[in-house]
Amino acid sequence: MNAGELEKILKSISDRSLSVNEAMEKLRNFTYIDLGFARIDHHRELRTGYPEIVYCAGKTPEQLGAIFTAMEENGNNIIGTRADTKMFEYISPLFPDAVYYEIARIISIKKIESVPPPTKIAVITAGTSDIPVAEEAAITAELLGNNVVRIYDAGVAGIHRLVDKLPEIRECRVAIVIAGMEGALASVVGGLVNMPVIAVPTSVGYGASFEGLSALLAMLTSCAAGVTVVNIDNGFGAGFSASRINRL
Repeated sequence: MNAGELEKILKSISDRSLSVNEAMEKLRNFTYIDLGFARIDHHRELRTGYPEIVYCAGKTPEQLGAIFTAMEENGNNIIGTRADTKMFEYISPLFPDAVYYEIARIISIKKIESVPPPTKIAVITAGTSDIPVAEEAAITAELLGNNVVRIYDAGVAGIHRLVDKLPEIRECRVAIVIAGMEGALASVVGGLVNMPVIAVPTSVGYGASFEGLSALLAMLTSCAAGVTVVNIDNGFGAGFSASRINRL
């Protein structure tokens, strides 16, 4: 149920074309629906502007099927993150419109098309090995109704690869910068642009990178003002935050 449907129900009560009991039945699953193993939050889109997004890792294919069915019946777009190919093989026959983004590990079932804002989101990686996290961020932002500019393999070891893309980056409203190793790229970009920068440390790197901890700490202690940091490998969180900024 979306905001428009709720408004219709309330209007029906006021003009007495719908009884209170009938309205209560329609509103029975308004806030959430309890599946036993999951409670689907139908109210989230009204509260936050975005429907609930499903974290697929750790769930069985059968649980995902039940969750997606409950969400589809509510008419929402469905985004499932950290999904593997076995999950999609189970979901695909149940939802013919489902799309799987293998690199991003995202399942999407789109019911409603939204008009993207004129501004764009830049997604920049230090290296090719950071692309899986970058694609999670980029696909998330696109599925939430944004246009994305991808600039991959522009790390500080060859800074000219970033500099020649600055005009394209500066046309965007927000930049997501994704880097492993020492995580220096976020500070560099933060010192070159006048937009919010969301930094994503990745677990890419040799032993002393400590599976992304070195990049995380470097980004948190960035000397460039205006750099905000999400958790290690959290491309989804960066894409979601960037969408909120871009769609203000």
